Amino acid sequence: MPGRPLWQVAGKREPEQEAEAQSWIEHVIGERFPPGVNYEDALRDGIIFCKLMNKLQPGIISKINISGGDYKMMDNLNQFQKACIKYGVPDVDLFQAVDLMERKNIALVTNTIFAIGRAAYKHPEWRGPWLGPKPAEENKRYFTEDQLRAGEGLIGLQAGSNKGATQSGQNFGASRKILLGK
Repeated sequence: MPGRPLWQVAGKREPEQEAEAQSWIEHVIGERFPPGVNYEDALRDGIIFCKLMNKLQPGIISKINISGGDYKMMDNLNQFQKACIKYGVPDVDLFQAVDLMERKNIALVTNTIFAIGRAAYKHPEWRGPWLGPKPAEENKRYFTEDQLRAGEGLIGLQAGSNKGATQSGQNFGASRKILLGK
């Protein structure tokens, strides 16, 4: 797809969501992103992500690599992803470390931040700030045996009705002929 910017190919970025995610992280960790640094570049080394998880659940990441090359950055991102799963973020909501390292799919990185925000609602020890709407609670329903039996005899309208019609007498295509004696 020549001529199209990379962000359109990998996943559409939404500046409002990125700003909301950045603001939430800054409030949680109590420090601002480095001034003059792009959103994805500030997150790229994984340090901010590790600090975020340690604020949400103290001690969930034991060692954060503050200096070092790409290997140390990848280690931070891997520790962050393991911490996310321990914290209750579904693994389908996690970005791949390579997406951030190679700046390929930043929209997915932002989605992961929102998934962490949703998971925080399930931790009563966390007092906020919050990110995104609160997830719906499970709404269990209980039925008596009589209520369950009452539904067994009904045919739902979406099943339709054949008004007694059957498929007897229908014949599609050529019938099989058995030839003997050849």
